Amino acid sequence: MFQRILVPLDGSSLAEQALPVAARLAHACGGTIILLNVVDISPMYVSYGVMQPIIMQDEIDRCLANARTYIDGLPSRSDLVGVHIKKQVVPGNPAVVILSEIEEQNIDLVVMSSHGNTGLKRWFLGSIAEKVMRHSSVPVFILRDGKPLNIHHRNDGAHFVRALVPLDASARSQDSISPAAALVAALSSPGAGILHLTQIVKMSEAVSEREKNILQQCARQNLQSISESIRDGLVANFGPDLHLTLTWSVSLDTDIATGIVKIAEKGEHNIETGDVEPCDFIAMTTHGYTGVQKWTMGSIADRVLHATRLPLMLVRPADMVVQEHQEKEAYSVHK
Repeated sequence: MFQRILVPLDGSSLAEQALPVAARLAHACGGTIILLNVVDISPMYVSYGVMQPIIMQDEIDRCLANARTYIDGLPSRSDLVGVHIKKQVVPGNPAVVILSEIEEQNIDLVVMSSHGNTGLKRWFLGSIAEKVMRHSSVPVFILRDGKPLNIHHRNDGAHFVRALVPLDASARSQDSISPAAALVAALSSPGAGILHLTQIVKMSEAVSEREKNILQQCARQNLQSISESIRDGLVANFGPDLHLTLTWSVSLDTDIATGIVKIAEKGEHNIETGDVEPCDFIAMTTHGYTGVQKWTMGSIADRVLHATRLPLMLVRPADMVVQEHQEKEAYSVHK
């Protein structure tokens, strides 16, 4: 599924943490990694201004030359040996360039770090990674600084990863299932990974025991139906060749985002469906049961993003991506 993997870089070791994961995916999928170094020249306009165009151009040329030297040396890394690499050095606004490259290069997946050249300053909250996640038409896999992706080793020498996929009652939330399954399968290859579906039932003191039971039963029926659809081959791009173990559970919590992070990082004891082990990453859509209201910026997906130290795959619902493309085409026609 992931034939073209984009890795945005800024020359920092923090951003390079995405490279081993991207390489593992490329090896498993026979794909290509596009190394993208975006040289942000906007600070140079502030430093030099219009009064010193020659000096500014010299500085731009120097930065571009340094970026090319840097990116030309990356394919010699041991973890990139044997991987088909394409290199891009582009001047411009990092977020804008990344989003443009996603479309122009027919990217299937973006793998990037949550930190970059700014050191301890996060890329989120109005900065590069957040803008990419908000507007990317393809899944974005975010890795966390100091928290590498955990890949387990079985006694027989095989590898596997376990992913948590939080769902709700909406069709949109299910759009993360296939990308998550493909990511688990590729990272676990040639072993068999584990995909765990969960639905958090929000509880409060105002909810009676009867209402709680009804909500739990509805959630169980929802996950059972989704699991049966997957096993019956009714979920696109989720076939037996992925070699996945599929599990699911329903949990109670006073807060959905907190419940998701708790299960992902610590697991849980579940009497009905068996104990849930801690997971290695979370995969979820940016929109869910609330329809057009975004889960980002103060809502569930954004809160999970900022609360967990685990890697996180965010997927924009397919209908939203299609609608955005249609609006862009209509705009270009009438422009």
